[in-house]
Amino acid sequence: MTVIGVLGGSGTVGRVVVDRLTEYGLGRLRVGGRDLDRAAAVCRAFPQATAEPMRVDLHDPQNLREFCTGCDVVVNCAGPSYQVLDAVARVALAAGAHYVDAAGDLAAIDALESAPPPELDERAAVFSAGLMPGLSGLLPRLLATGPLARLDVYVGGAARIGELSAVDALLTRGPQFGTALAVWRDGRIVPGALAPLRAVTLPGFRGRVHAWPFLSVETARLAADLGVGELRNYTVYVTEAIPRALAAAWADGGPAERHVPAVVAAADADIAATGPYYTLLFQAVPAPGQPAGPDRPRRLLLQTPDSYALSGVVAAITVGELLEGRIKPGARAAAECLDAADVFARLTGDPLVTAAELH
Repeated sequence: MTVIGVLGGSGTVGRVVVDRLTEYGLGRLRVGGRDLDRAAAVCRAFPQATAEPMRVDLHDPQNLREFCTGCDVVVNCAGPSYQVLDAVARVALAAGAHYVDAAGDLAAIDALESAPPPELDERAAVFSAGLMPGLSGLLPRLLATGPLARLDVYVGGAARIGELSAVDALLTRGPQFGTALAVWRDGRIVPGALAPLRAVTLPGFRGRVHAWPFLSVETARLAADLGVGELRNYTVYVTEAIPRALAAAWADGGPAERHVPAVVAAADADIAATGPYYTLLFQAVPAPGQPAGPDRPRRLLLQTPDSYALSGVVAAITVGELLEGRIKPGARAAAECLDAADVFARLTGDPLVTAAELH
């Protein structure tokens, strides 16, 4: 019988992965975490599943190998992703398993491909199988039914940020992650071309919000793949608390960990202002001369009350695609190997999606 290992299975993302894999009936589950009692509690919460808890420490190579051995797929929901990079993927692949990472980014893929393990010839390692990166690079492809003059991407809202996620937010900066204030135009990155949009109204966002331009590596690759004339990517905040906390931390320097409380508190302030929600909004402008019609949608909107939980849904869907043989061997991002229409259709029926529009 198929065995699927879920690392970080007692966290917000991992619990959803366990829940959806149980619902999909994809196989036996091995739920791993540093706290065995918490992992066991997750297993008990899904009595209909065949699940076993296992204590595992990502920083203990032998312990990690024992967890991965016997698994057909290993799903990593633990972090922070800047520390994990390709370490878990290498162990999983060597143990004979496919690998799915609910986070990770191009930096992790590059690390794995810098010295590619021979197992990649037969198995897949899929990174960024979450909301952002992930859905943020996958769903806009549904708008590319013809040449596009421009594509605008807005992703954000109010979401609680845990300590590990705060560390990721503080450290995921630099050219391997993206370029602030940049736009993709005429086939290249143009730095410093955009300014923040303050106190604006956007479809799917509550009240006036603040949109900060950040051309991520994911969206730059998307623009190149689709041949978009111009792509603008914004991270949206309901207040300016998080941008201020991040800016203060980067200006101060020093260990990222000492700035974590300020970032966590800023996220809590956002939730207090609007309540929890997260929106993905994509708006396309067709190239001149392109006909309009219902088969050529120009806007896609998706909303969830919990961005981290929805990442778990995406990771679980990716596992299913792997087991069905629809993802080829090798290392790649989820946005570049999942079917956008199929994923969108499945998300519209998921209870974690509160709004889904394509028109």
